[in-house]
Amino acid sequence: MTSIRRLATTPCLLLALAGCSSRPGTVVKGGDAMKATSETLIVGGTVLTGAAERPAPNIGILVRDGIIAEVGDAARMRTTFSSARLIDASRYTILPGLTDAHGHLYGLGVALDTVDLVGTSSYDEVIARVRERAASAHSGEWIQGRGWDQNRWPGKQFPTAGPMDAAVHDVPVWIRRIDGHAGLANSAAMRAAGVTAATPDPEGGRILHDDAGQPTGVFVDTATALVDRAIPPASPSLVKSRVLKAAQAIAAQGLTEMHDAGADDETIHAVQELIDEHRFPIRVYTMLSDDDKHSVSPRLRQWFAKKPLIGYGGRLTIRSVKVYADGALGSRGAALLEPYGDDPGNRGLIISSPEHIEAVAVAARAAGFQVSTHAIGDRGVRNVIDAYERAGVVAADRFRVEHLQIIAPGDLPRLSQHGIIASMQPTHATSDKEWAEARVGPERIKGAYAWRSVLDSGARLALGSDFPVEYVNPFFGIYAAVTRQDQKGHPEGGWYPKQRLTLAEAIRGFTSDAAFAAFEEGSRGTIEPGKVADFTIVDRNPYDVPAAELFKLQPMFTIVAGEVVYSK
Repeated sequence: MTSIRRLATTPCLLLALAGCSSRPGTVVKGGDAMKATSETLIVGGTVLTGAAERPAPNIGILVRDGIIAEVGDAARMRTTFSSARLIDASRYTILPGLTDAHGHLYGLGVALDTVDLVGTSSYDEVIARVRERAASAHSGEWIQGRGWDQNRWPGKQFPTAGPMDAAVHDVPVWIRRIDGHAGLANSAAMRAAGVTAATPDPEGGRILHDDAGQPTGVFVDTATALVDRAIPPASPSLVKSRVLKAAQAIAAQGLTEMHDAGADDETIHAVQELIDEHRFPIRVYTMLSDDDKHSVSPRLRQWFAKKPLIGYGGRLTIRSVKVYADGALGSRGAALLEPYGDDPGNRGLIISSPEHIEAVAVAARAAGFQVSTHAIGDRGVRNVIDAYERAGVVAADRFRVEHLQIIAPGDLPRLSQHGIIASMQPTHATSDKEWAEARVGPERIKGAYAWRSVLDSGARLALGSDFPVEYVNPFFGIYAAVTRQDQKGHPEGGWYPKQRLTLAEAIRGFTSDAAFAAFEEGSRGTIEPGKVADFTIVDRNPYDVPAAELFKLQPMFTIVAGEVVYSK
């Protein structure tokens, strides 16, 4: 995991977990935004125009009522549309509005509002950050945080509650691992949750125990719900505040849309309220969270009965369901066909059975909804493909596998056969490269984070970050996809470099291919007349930037529907 600076300066607060720039920027509130009330002419020094998304110099883009009306020579358009409001980006490059195809809106909001543990290099550092927050905690408040990764620590062992109890014994502490698939509770939190040595492992989860049979404080996958349900629920106003803060941070990184990978109704309601108040800066393609691992829940059936919600207020679409097939590789919960190389006998966790995935797929297809299933291990991925196949999934359904970090070579052709979209996150590879091969061994690693193999198989590839697991910054993902190196340039030549993408492929993964994954290729993803006026304006032309510097690209403006929602 790339380290993140702890944030102490005001300009960085909105960017927290987003790859903060040292230069201040402005997230424009809805009432203050530059709106395309009539005609707006945006002039770019370089513009990635048309379906090919190739650079063209000195281009003007006329926006009328939030839609691209014309694209042409900048000098001519300045004269022809002299009365239009002008956004002069002639020193910059205009990209189609970037989309993160897999993130967590409310998860980012919570991360911005709780203890930041990303980049901690030891358990002692985690404890110090938690102790600092506990010193100012209100009575009855739980101390929550996220971001620790034991793979970065000496010994690479899971933490235990004992050292945390010594530092914070009278306040419940619940801190999530970086991937969200495991968490550490101190003894006060376990008491509040009613967890004892006799508490059984839930289906699809694991409570770790010490040699004496006592819970260590670590809960994996579905076992985390045992602690979550003991935490006092956030008020609607707090949920709304967190959602807005996250959306502003996303806009500040140049993103015009995100695919929210598993939202509850409280988050959806907060988004709708913010849209109604003209305060929500970005577009969201929402996946409903699957809230029952054994049947199609009454909540999902209610949503299916209403049919997909398309373009609420021009900002929100709900037409997908997020299902979990397995856990995560970092916490050894990803379901593998063969045991873990560094944990013999463990093949990971099945969170949703193939039968459940099939049942959700059948019901979703009948209602016109897409299914997007989290699957990281090769067994998890195979279970999803098998379930989709039995459900009769075809290319027109555009069903997705989220993450697809490890796939058996024989399953690659099945993706394109059923039109299954691979929704992958390039920075996972560069974050995990130090320990991933130990998990799966030298042979399976050849099918891990295999973007090139996926594309060559004929499947579609949508790219994202999985924030707050990784930084929001999309240029970090483009850089990782092109180089397969961390930001220090390691390893030389790239990690398993045969899986690298070209720059054009990486940009398409964050633009037109992400749009395709949301059924939106007809309205966004490229800069062409008739499409929505969503643009990411950056300081340099990425095609002129050395690959080693792609992660340094800076968003200067983020424009959604012709509206400047962020400016540097």
